[in-house]
Amino acid sequence: MEKDPSCYQDAAKVVAGEGLGAEGTEAQLDDFVGAHPDYNEEEEEQKYFRRKRLGVVKNVVAASLAGTLTYGVYLGLLQMQLILHYDETYREVKYSNIQLEDIDRKVLMGINVTPVAALLYTPVLIRFFGTKWAMFLAVGIYALFVSSNYWERYYTLVPSAVAIGVAIVPLWASMGNYITRMAQKYYEYVNYKEEHVQEQQRAPRGACNAYIVVFQTVFYVCFHLSFVCAQMPMLFFLNNYLYQLNHTLYGVKHCGTLSHGTLPGFNKTVLQSLPRSVNLIIVESVLMAAAFLAMLVVLVLCGSAYRPTEEIDLRSIGWGNIFQLPFKHMRDYRLRHLFPFFIYSGFEVLFVCTGFSLNYGVCALGLEKLAYLLMAYGFSASACSSLALCTLRLRRQIPLLAGALVHTALLVTLFCWAPEPRHLVQAPLLYAIAVLWGTGSALNKTGISILLGMLYEDKERQDFVFTIYHWWQALAIFTVYLWSGLPMKAKLSIMLLSLAVAVGAYIWMEHKLAQHVAYRLPRIPRPRHKMRGYRYLEEDDSDETGSEGDGGKDDNDEHPAEATSGDELPRDDGDQLS
Repeated sequence: MEKDPSCYQDAAKVVAGEGLGAEGTEAQLDDFVGAHPDYNEEEEEQKYFRRKRLGVVKNVVAASLAGTLTYGVYLGLLQMQLILHYDETYREVKYSNIQLEDIDRKVLMGINVTPVAALLYTPVLIRFFGTKWAMFLAVGIYALFVSSNYWERYYTLVPSAVAIGVAIVPLWASMGNYITRMAQKYYEYVNYKEEHVQEQQRAPRGACNAYIVVFQTVFYVCFHLSFVCAQMPMLFFLNNYLYQLNHTLYGVKHCGTLSHGTLPGFNKTVLQSLPRSVNLIIVESVLMAAAFLAMLVVLVLCGSAYRPTEEIDLRSIGWGNIFQLPFKHMRDYRLRHLFPFFIYSGFEVLFVCTGFSLNYGVCALGLEKLAYLLMAYGFSASACSSLALCTLRLRRQIPLLAGALVHTALLVTLFCWAPEPRHLVQAPLLYAIAVLWGTGSALNKTGISILLGMLYEDKERQDFVFTIYHWWQALAIFTVYLWSGLPMKAKLSIMLLSLAVAVGAYIWMEHKLAQHVAYRLPRIPRPRHKMRGYRYLEEDDSDETGSEGDGGKDDNDEHPAEATSGDELPRDDGDQLS
């Protein structure tokens, strides 16, 4: 039986249609996955790294705001509670059977004594959790301290105060490390076309300095506003219940340089009426909300300081090595010469909050003016932190030495001056001293953090260096806590002596660096990874720079003694040239 010829024609049409359909599909696929005619690879790359840079700026601002909120809530609550608990009527009426004065002494002891041991656990804590999560954990502990004040008992206040003492050094060490790392990441995103950035190698020495200066300045401009925020509970709540100065200062005979201890003769009753419990709960709830907001800011807005592979590398050098390295870094003469400045930095910030504000400010103007005095200090310190930007054009010594000069003049003035009790005419001079002290504090704090970021650019060392800085600062604050009963002249003499030693040691350090005197840095051992997963199948897969291959060199091949490839911490340190 013969087939109809029309069948062959229909089949040919179907085959031709399928061929045309396949060609059309390929053309559509090419249009979909092929290069868009308007696509500009370089422009898209620029947009990508612009978003990365904006993300870094967002991280810096978020960390700064979180630090401001955290410290402001902590200082404000502590100040309000100490004033309330000082009033003997308040204690007797509300807490007659729990010995509130003894609890307050133990709270202050827990806050000031516990950080003495911080050097033993802070680096391990930061490396274990990571920089961002160490910040989040510490901010959470500050929020825990706020929540413990809802139910004021020994078993709530004292343990939370000890927890605050444990968290102080990790918080500020991780904050300093975080801001410095953000400056380095910003440099990488600006110079993403450079070969050393693409290969994840160390940047040239001093390349990140400008960004370190700007970011640390932004951080301290925000941070010093915490002293202003801390006065809000007193300004809007507690001042409504305080007696006037004629009552509170009735028994005070000597102020300033003639005083001993903490404002002797101050009246034991400072509240003319007791605040209602519901009002206290409202204030504490606002502070709790602010602390919780700080936690959310760190959690949601702060990005990671390191890439995941870098976090793994930082932990993989061994926990024993992480524990030892802060102590080994102290053999670097640059760090040793800065110890006096670290100590003075702790002295001056606590002195202005206690010695100056109480024995000078409150003694002359009354307790109701304490908030305004500390706000003047905070606003001044915040505004004058921007003066550190002069480091972009001038030598890096200028901010530290200028701040030291301002504080020297003020310490000599305070040493020679004893204001009259209840004498309001002295208010302009006291506010002027508070403003100038804020100027010196701003230059001191910002200058030290900038200097540490410039001297220690290696990302594997920064958490150790900032831990050492804030540990010495905590030791100084502990010392101020111990000397609270000394005469004011003795306190001022100690501060003057420590400032003179700090300036001399710093100038000597800069002189030695100018003479290219070799300094010692401990070698960072290579990461020791468990061979699991594709990430570490080969020896050279690690993304860590400066601790393998080039042997953990620092400062552009100026550390030949570290050019080893051993997996364990060597016994002898190499000498590094400046």
